[in-house]
Amino acid sequence: MSDDDSSGKYVHDNDSGQLKEPVMEQLRTELTLVLGEPVGRLEHISEQGQASLFALYDDAGQAMPLVAKYFRRQGLAAQEAAKLSMLGRESAIKVPAVYGVVISQQQPRHEVLLLERLRGVPVEAPARTPQRAQQLEQQIVECLHAWHSIDSQGVVGAVDSTQQNSWSNWYQQYVEVLWATLGWLALPGLTAEDRHLLLRCRQQLPRLFNDFAARCVLVHGNLSLQNLIKDPRSDRLIAVVHPGPILWAPREFEMSKLSETGAAESLMFASLRHQPADEGFIWRRWLYLLWETVAEAIAGMPLNRPRFDHAAHQLLPWLN
Repeated sequence: MSDDDSSGKYVHDNDSGQLKEPVMEQLRTELTLVLGEPVGRLEHISEQGQASLFALYDDAGQAMPLVAKYFRRQGLAAQEAAKLSMLGRESAIKVPAVYGVVISQQQPRHEVLLLERLRGVPVEAPARTPQRAQQLEQQIVECLHAWHSIDSQGVVGAVDSTQQNSWSNWYQQYVEVLWATLGWLALPGLTAEDRHLLLRCRQQLPRLFNDFAARCVLVHGNLSLQNLIKDPRSDRLIAVVHPGPILWAPREFEMSKLSETGAAESLMFASLRHQPADEGFIWRRWLYLLWETVAEAIAGMPLNRPRFDHAAHQLLPWLN
C-alpha cells in the first residue's frame, strides 16, 4: 500500500477496522526481533484514526510493560513521539514514556511507536463519590492550565509543520486542504447536502473568525475522557495519553474537543470558568467539531454521522 492510500483495505478488516491476521502476525514477528524476546500475542485495544493500539504479551501469557501503536502511514509515529516529549516536559501529570519508533520497510509500509504501559482506567468511568468527581475535574483543569500557560511566541500549527502565522489564517488554510481533498475523494456517507453545508461554512470562515485575537498555546490536541487516565481506586488523575497532531493552537480549540453532553461538557465549563474563552467560541466550537469529523473520515475512519449532524445543527444558525 502506498503512503498516500488512506483506505486501509489491504491492512484492516472491512467489518471491524482491526488489522488483518497476516499483518498482525507480521507485526508480532517484527516486535519479537526489535525487543529481543518473544512476543506471544498481541491484544487489540483500540482504533484511533490512522493508528491501532495493541497490548503485548510474552510466551507465558504475561503482560509486557509496553504497548505498541501501529501507524499505517509513515511519519506519524515520530510526530507523536515528539509531541509526547514536549507535553511531558511541561506537565505535572504523567504522559507515557516513549521507548522507541520502529520504521518498517515491509509491505504494507508502517511505523510502530513503543510506549510505556500505564495502569489505570479512562476518567469516563464514574467516580466513587461526587466529591471525588469534583476533585478529579479540578486536577484535569490544573493539568490543562499548565500546558495552556506555555505561549507559542507567534508559532502555530502541527508538530511537523509549525509556522509563524495567526491561528485564523492557519485554520482557514487547514480547511482549504480538507476541502480540496473532498473534491477528489468519494467519502462514504457524505451527502450532497453535507458538502453544500461545508461549502457555506468554508465561505464564511473570515466572518466566523472576525476579531479573533487569542494567543496560541501548547495543546494536547486530542482531549477526551477516554484519553485521560485515572487510578480506579482513588479516582485521581494519573496520566494523559494519545495526543493529537496539533501542537500550537488557542485554548478554545482544545475545549471544543469536550462537546459531548455529560462529564465532558462539565469539564469544558469548569476549564472555561478557570480561563474564559472569547465570545466567538460559542459558534467556533461547532466549526472545529464539524471539520474534525471530516478530517477523521478523510484519514480512513467511518464518518461519525451523529457527531457531524449535531455539529452542523448547532453551527447552522451562525451560518444564516
